[in-house]
Amino acid sequence: MIQTNELNIRAMSESDYPYMVKWLNDDLVIENYGPRLTLEEVISKYGPRINNDHYVVPCIVEYKDELVGYIQYYKTPKEQLKIYGYPLEESIYGIDQFIGEPELWGKGIGTQMINTLLECLSSNLGVSKVVLDVKSTNLQAIKCYEKCGFLIVKGLEDNHLLMEWVKS
Repeated sequence: MIQTNELNIRAMSESDYPYMVKWLNDDLVIENYGPRLTLEEVISKYGPRINNDHYVVPCIVEYKDELVGYIQYYKTPKEQLKIYGYPLEESIYGIDQFIGEPELWGKGIGTQMINTLLECLSSNLGVSKVVLDVKSTNLQAIKCYEKCGFLIVKGLEDNHLLMEWVKS
């Protein structure tokens, strides 16, 4: 799907379920991404996405040929636009992601994967605005998002922040 020198972002497949279970049961990962999911719950949640029966496009991130994380993108649904305070006719994409291997945190991989996806969304789909929400306590992720050009727009419920990237 998208490949740079060391990073590959590809469509998620059923063979990735064991990695998702591992990652979504790691205490450090679920602290910010959560919740814990069993294999059955991973299949139930991500199966429809893999089969294109859901609006979210799920992707696996590989770094130096190792599976290291997950990233997804989607056109933000109107209900979510309303919650965020955007006009319902505006075309805004959302992304969510995590690096599932905590020993790789702080090495610039997250910044690289987000910038790579933003470039792809912008170039291939004409996306000019992307939003995400992040726990206000997840300072490492907030710094990463700011490095990628996201700005904090406002606070949301449950100590989350809405961040926005606008193509310059």
